[in-house]
Amino acid sequence: MKRSIVLALLLASAACSPSSTTTGTSQSASGTLAGVDQALIDKTVKPGDDFNAYASGTWAKTAEIPADRSSTGVGYDVFKVAEARNAELIQAAVKANAAAGTDERRIADYYAAYTDTAGIEKRGMAPLKSQLDAIAALKDKGALSAMLGATMRADTDPLNASNFETENLFGLFVTQDLNRPDVTIPYLMQGGLGLPDRDYYVSAKPEMAELRAGYKAYVAKLLTLSGISDAAARADRIIALETKIANAHYDIVTSQDAHGAASWKRADFAAKAPGIDWNAYWNAASLPSQQDFMLWQPGAIIKLSALVGSEPIAAWQDWLTFHTINQVTSVLPQAIDAASFDFNSKTLNGTPQQQPRDKRAIASVNAQLGDAVGQIYVGKYFPASSKTEIQGMVKNIVAAFDNRLAKLDWLAPATREEGRKKLKVLIVGVGYPDKWRDYSTLEIKADDPVGNLQRARLAEYRHQIGKIGKPVDRNEWWMTPQTVNAVNLPVQNALNFPAAILETPYFDAKFDAAANYGAIGAVIGHEISHSFDNLGSDFDSTGRLHNWWTPADLKHFEEAGAALVAQYNAYEALPGLHLNGKQELGENIADAAGLTASYEAYRASLGGKEAPVIDGLTGDQRFFLAFGQSWRTKMREKALRARVATDVHAPAPWRVQTVRNLDAWYAAFNVKAGEKLYLAPDKRVKVW
Repeated sequence: MKRSIVLALLLASAACSPSSTTTGTSQSASGTLAGVDQALIDKTVKPGDDFNAYASGTWAKTAEIPADRSSTGVGYDVFKVAEARNAELIQAAVKANAAAGTDERRIADYYAAYTDTAGIEKRGMAPLKSQLDAIAALKDKGALSAMLGATMRADTDPLNASNFETENLFGLFVTQDLNRPDVTIPYLMQGGLGLPDRDYYVSAKPEMAELRAGYKAYVAKLLTLSGISDAAARADRIIALETKIANAHYDIVTSQDAHGAASWKRADFAAKAPGIDWNAYWNAASLPSQQDFMLWQPGAIIKLSALVGSEPIAAWQDWLTFHTINQVTSVLPQAIDAASFDFNSKTLNGTPQQQPRDKRAIASVNAQLGDAVGQIYVGKYFPASSKTEIQGMVKNIVAAFDNRLAKLDWLAPATREEGRKKLKVLIVGVGYPDKWRDYSTLEIKADDPVGNLQRARLAEYRHQIGKIGKPVDRNEWWMTPQTVNAVNLPVQNALNFPAAILETPYFDAKFDAAANYGAIGAVIGHEISHSFDNLGSDFDSTGRLHNWWTPADLKHFEEAGAALVAQYNAYEALPGLHLNGKQELGENIADAAGLTASYEAYRASLGGKEAPVIDGLTGDQRFFLAFGQSWRTKMREKALRARVATDVHAPAPWRVQTVRNLDAWYAAFNVKAGEKLYLAPDKRVKVW
């Protein structure tokens, strides 16, 4: 099954492995920790040649990727803390024998059902029998259209999570209208693929052809294990149909352009996108009266609708059968679960060993009952003092960004004013939301893991469509508190920093300010900067999509972006495999601008004084080393190839090299012309 990638900078957090974070960290006379692990540094490497290797090279030489992970690095230290806490909370819920209907009971029953492998084996494919029978009974395109509508879920998000794909033919995303900030409407997005992205189907590269062959074999194996007849022939038809679907899709770069979205009325679908019985579709999707829609990839949706009309219903039945099974493999018999792991984790990402069942159960509980666990989590593990300190850092970094905007001589006064207004009304959520999700209508059974998973996804869909027509809640959270991540929400003009990321080494109250600003400060600056990247800069302070730039402003901004694209295109991740600077542009802008803002906020926090030297390192050196070490990562080759192909973030080692665009880094490490990362002052990219 495909896994979505979250639009935030800590993508490696759930796929990394442990390493020391405090060994070699010294204290100042006042007892403050330096926050930099000198044992990780490889002093045989010049900082100016490869800052990533300098900051963490000694660690990289001996770090081993765990068998159940596709990468290893600092993020797993923090993830392990959250995972252990979640395990403790869930076990406490299991032992509590709470009353039926309580969130604690839902947590316990969901976990019990997921880990009851004997029950899963005994039930076999029975939990899906009625759904598979309904697919087999489809007689016409009207019935097919209704089923496609009924199975649509709110599992795509082009703005907050960079998740452009769903296994269903279409995905729904619900937020404010791009042109009317006071109206919440549904967005329809492309879907229908079992591989991560269209390029996996259309690329002529030998490694992609090999993955396609592996996927075809997996489809046939999954159908066989599920007791579906004529599996090989069905797999052929499924792959042929998905290849046509892929050819209809927008690519990743095009999908990042909000200006490509189109506003349609309900009546437009039949006229502009024939092939689907749209009345049947929307009625089954529980939107019988909805009139206003946005189409994120309108050209793709038109073509996908045409495929529903042109392709044999038998091909769609095969496709529906496979994807119905493929979306719940984790709670089906072990042979099916193992087959899914073998392809989706081992073949696609090079992960040799599956995670233990209990850890996967914890992840699934968090995915489906996240706020129920999160409310307990923050009450036990997130002190008010941490929230207060992070809020202070946020205030300082916003002020630093505002100060930069105020001084930019290339911005027209009106553009500068609107940009500063965005900062003034920015909503920053730290730790946890003000309002928690209500799960009272979600039925969880201790003996129905398939039903639990499907009902939870349906409950999320109903929650999302329940927002349609209502005012936008700019304080809504899109991450749970126990998530090791962070996110910018462009139409809400808001940020979320969950409690679980506010842990050492990203943040530690005992660390010197330089380390905290270099690590979590850069995270905060990154997310603030997303409001001004190539996507965020399209939205004004109200979240409305419109051009608030002068032509000269836009020209300067695009030139700076082009220089950053060229900088990242030059990086070679593997022999012959270069990064895609255009695909990664928004994240790279946020890295550069965010690190700059965090650095300036750190310097301002010193009140004009010089930072003390701790453990032989100046304040600036600690700042940049903390940033570099917060990204230390080691990846399997297949995982790296997949990341380059599908991710809007540069892989972590190259994000560390962002430092080459900051003048202060050169002075801190005496970087000279001729060293590999050296850029002449006029070549250092300063987008903001």
